[in-house]
Order: sequence, then structure tokens, then C-alpha cells
Amino acid sequence: MDERKTRVVATCSVVAAALFWSSSYAVTKEVLASVGPLSIGAARFTIAAALLWIMVRMRGKPAARPDARQRRMIHLSGLLGITLYFVLENIGVELSTASDASLIVASYPLMTMLLELAVFRTRMPLLRIAGVLLAAGGAFLVVRNGAEVGGGARWFGDVLLLLGGLVWAGYNVLGKYAGRGQDALNLTYHQTMAGAAGFLLASLLEIRDWRVPDTTASALLAYLAVACSVGGFLLYNYGLRRMTSSVAVNILNLVPVFGVLGAVVINGETVRLAQVLGGVVIIAGVALGLVERRTAVGKAPVREPAPIG
Repeated sequence: MDERKTRVVATCSVVAAALFWSSSYAVTKEVLASVGPLSIGAARFTIAAALLWIMVRMRGKPAARPDARQRRMIHLSGLLGITLYFVLENIGVELSTASDASLIVASYPLMTMLLELAVFRTRMPLLRIAGVLLAAGGAFLVVRNGAEVGGGARWFGDVLLLLGGLVWAGYNVLGKYAGRGQDALNLTYHQTMAGAAGFLLASLLEIRDWRVPDTTASALLAYLAVACSVGGFLLYNYGLRRMTSSVAVNILNLVPVFGVLGAVVINGETVRLAQVLGGVVIIAGVALGLVERRTAVGKAPVREPAPIG
């Protein structure tokens, strides 16, 4: 009975993380009306870094400190997976739509898988190849729809979101080495500190547009920092430690579903049939890739880096 309860709580934790992360696109789109994309990242991750610093200091047992070389790799992964990735995401969402972002992000797991295969030179099974081609076709449908409806600006935003997927894949591959011997909280703290510092420097490009955000924008920024950057990560890792990684990644396929719903409810966006079809094709491709991956994991388990939403 206790084991069943643990599984239920773990599943609910990962679902909650998916809900927080998927809502970030619609919330970011709202904040962009009054705050620049670089300033949003600076505010969001500075708040998150402060909260993580408090959590690290408050816990009873101190974690093992990374050495100088590992610390440099962790900071590099933070700049890659937080600063560069969210620069591309925030600007992409500003030019495109929250619904496009939610659907395109569904292709990110397979981008990570492709980069891992390229780096480690492992053989790609036919089922996984079919999944990659399906996901690529779905992403093409979403991007083409954006170009038809929103013109060049929305198309460029969608392309930036796809480039963000490649950056996120690089972060995951680097994270496999950078995070060795570090627990989730300590690793996230160091990565977030580096990412926040990078965003603070980048936000100086918007210094002429700086102004105090209104109450609504401030509340949404706090939500992005507390719920999406800190809460989502901790919930995901709580569940990940109590289930296999393939199950957790499959649950994260709810992100595009929740994300599109958030875009409709929060932003009032209209979702076209081409977008829905593209999203379904992407998720089908990801599912095909994960079926083969789950089989491989069953034969030779490999610890994967946890994503940060």
C-alpha cells in the first residue's frame, strides 16, 4: 500500500511540474507586454537563484562542493541551459505565439536524443529514426502554419524556438558530465547562479526600456521564478527519484497539451487545425522514440540529466 501511494504521489509531482512548465509560455507572453525578453529572464532567474541560495543554506547536511574544473563545467551548463536557452525562448515567444512554443517544445526530447547519438556514436534503431522523422514533420507543420498566419516575424520566432531545442540538447549532454557527484539542489543552485549572472549582463541591452513593472507583471514574474523555475524542478526531481526516467519523460508529453490550453485561456489565442495536427505528429514521434529508448534502458540503465523548466 505504501509503495502504491509513493507511485501516485510521484506521478502527481511530475504532472504538477509539467503543468507549471507548460504555463510558462502563456505567462511569459503576458509579461512581454510590459517587460523586455532579456529583463524577464534576469528578474526570473535572479529571484530563483536567491530562493535556491536560501534552500542550500537552510538544509542540515551540506553537499559536496564541486572542484574548480567541475564548477566551470556547471557554470557553462547554466549559461547554456538557462541564459542562452531562455534568451531564444523569450524572444521566440515574443515574435511567435505561446501555442506554437508549447507545440515545438514537444520535439526537444528527440533533439537531445539525436545529439546524444551523435556525441556517443551509438547506433540508431529504425523505430527511433521513424520517431525523429515524425517529430520533424510535426515541427515543420507548426512552423509553416506560423509563417502562413503571422508572416515572417512569427516564422522567425518559431525558428528561434527550434534553435532553443538544439541549445537545450547541448545543455543535457553537458549536464551528464557537469553534474557528476552533485545532488539536484546543489547542481541547480550553481547553474541558476551562472544563468542569472548571464541574464543580468544581457539585460543591460534593454537598459533604456527599463521601468518598474505593474502589479500584474510583477506577480507573473514571481510565478515564473517560484513556480516554474524552482517549484517545477523540485517537483520533477521528487518524482524522478521514485520512477524510471522513461516514464517521467513520457509524462512530460503533457507539456504541449497544457501549454496550448494555457495559450487559449490566458492569451486568448486561436489554435488552428494545422497547429493541432503538427502537435499530434510531434507527440507521436516522441512516443515512438521513447518506446525504443525504454527498451534500451531496460537492458542497460543510464542515468539521464533532469530538465529544468
